[in-house]
Amino acid sequence: PPWVTPRVFAGCDSEHWGPHCSNRCQCQNEALCNPITGACVCADGFRGWRCEELCEPGTYGKGCHFQCQCHHGATCDHQTGECHCAPGYTGVFCEELCPPGSHGAQCELRCPCQNGGVCHHITGECSCPAGWMGLVCAQPCPPGTFGINCSQDCPCHNGGHCDPVTGKCLCTPGYIGDRCQEECPIGTYGFQCTQTCACQNGAKCYHVNGACLCDPGFKGIHCQERMCPEGVYGLKCNKRCPCNITNTLSCHPLSGECSCKAGWAGLYCNETCPVGYYGEGCRVPCPCHNGADCDSITGSCICAPGFMGDDCTIPCMAGTYGANCSSVCNCKNDGTCSPVDGLCYCKEGWQGVDCSIPCSSGSWGLNCNQTCSCSNGASCRPADGFCLCSPGWQGDFCDQPCPDGTYGLNCSERCDCNHADGCDPVTGYCCCLAGWTGIHCDNICTQGRWGPNCSISCSCENGGSCSPEDGTCDCAPGYRGPLCQRICPPGFYGHHCSQPCPQCVHSNGPCHHVSGHCDCLPGFSGPLCNQ
Repeated sequence: PPWVTPRVFAGCDSEHWGPHCSNRCQCQNEALCNPITGACVCADGFRGWRCEELCEPGTYGKGCHFQCQCHHGATCDHQTGECHCAPGYTGVFCEELCPPGSHGAQCELRCPCQNGGVCHHITGECSCPAGWMGLVCAQPCPPGTFGINCSQDCPCHNGGHCDPVTGKCLCTPGYIGDRCQEECPIGTYGFQCTQTCACQNGAKCYHVNGACLCDPGFKGIHCQERMCPEGVYGLKCNKRCPCNITNTLSCHPLSGECSCKAGWAGLYCNETCPVGYYGEGCRVPCPCHNGADCDSITGSCICAPGFMGDDCTIPCMAGTYGANCSSVCNCKNDGTCSPVDGLCYCKEGWQGVDCSIPCSSGSWGLNCNQTCSCSNGASCRPADGFCLCSPGWQGDFCDQPCPDGTYGLNCSERCDCNHADGCDPVTGYCCCLAGWTGIHCDNICTQGRWGPNCSISCSCENGGSCSPEDGTCDCAPGYRGPLCQRICPPGFYGHHCSQPCPQCVHSNGPCHHVSGHCDCLPGFSGPLCNQ
């Protein structure tokens, strides 16, 4: 309504209302009162009959109708809605944590953490990284501990120290392993066992500093000096060494025991290495596989036939065989050969030393040891025994003739016959019905022939013709009988002797059997011999 906006209403001042402005306004907190009714119009952020109350927490603005947008426990100004962030948060709506390195109210306090420590955004308490401890992460882990808050015990043995962050052991000289639990391997010493022992004549070296522990009979820093000269031994150096000089490295100055050169063994170094061993005294096993031997001096593998490689673990490549895989296989028709001796293993359908001979007729399969089951002259495929039918036959075993109307290989051809009883299943030749001939049985028999393919001569006499189908005679006029061999009976003539003769009067008998004419007596004439 128009009376809400102005600061002072016409007629009464801001402190009064009613008739003659006689009533005093009860509104608080700079609220306006209606000059007519005295009702209070609250300023932003206030509520109540007299505008004496602030907006409820979480609301603000005119009539307290707006919801605060603040997060993480922040409060908002009851008039403007502006957020007042709780310690540890920042941003327009207090939605963000304090930036790294700050904490507390309005993020104004600086973090005191050192060595990569992270402080809590509210309290400023330091969370130390692995390897550090203390209120401000200024103290490294005490010896023997590591990790977050230095809470883990180091697992290192033999005086090893552990990394305060990862716990990884740093071993003292002479030890290795993830926990420094192992002494240096024989022949090495020092930090991380990287030094090589220089001790000679079988002396042991101390794994920590490499000091040599000499066997009896030797002396010197590296035990390199013999107590006795070469060739003699004993307490008084008065015994001659019994070793084979050529095959011996040395004999022990006290015991006279022979140390053999590579490739030799035995009490006096006069025996060659047994199979499978090489090196000084033949003490080292050969590193070879698959039945291989090795050189008694160097240990180089001598592979058995069928294998190659430094340790004889690689079989010969396809197509090769023998010692060092140097021979080429001679197998034909995709046959494979033994990598040892080159013996051919033939594919199905082949045989022979080099797999060059196909299976003989009637056999098939691996080594041609299967018998064909095909009928009616069919052959079988040597690889899998599949029957290859002869023309005129079909079926898995070629035991079914071609269906009527077909012929040839796989019964794939169709008969081309007219007046026939089918065709030959092998050649396709038409089997003509009686009375027909020709390649397609479309020609009727010529005069004088009859029967299948017109193969029979007619037997009819006296000019008679025969039926091409069954040879039945069709007699000429004046004749009768199965073969037309008889004339018409007296009194009849013509075709099939079916016409009766006329009444010849003065004749020599009945009429002519063919024409039916009367045979007149002398002196008479006329058709009936009556003239």
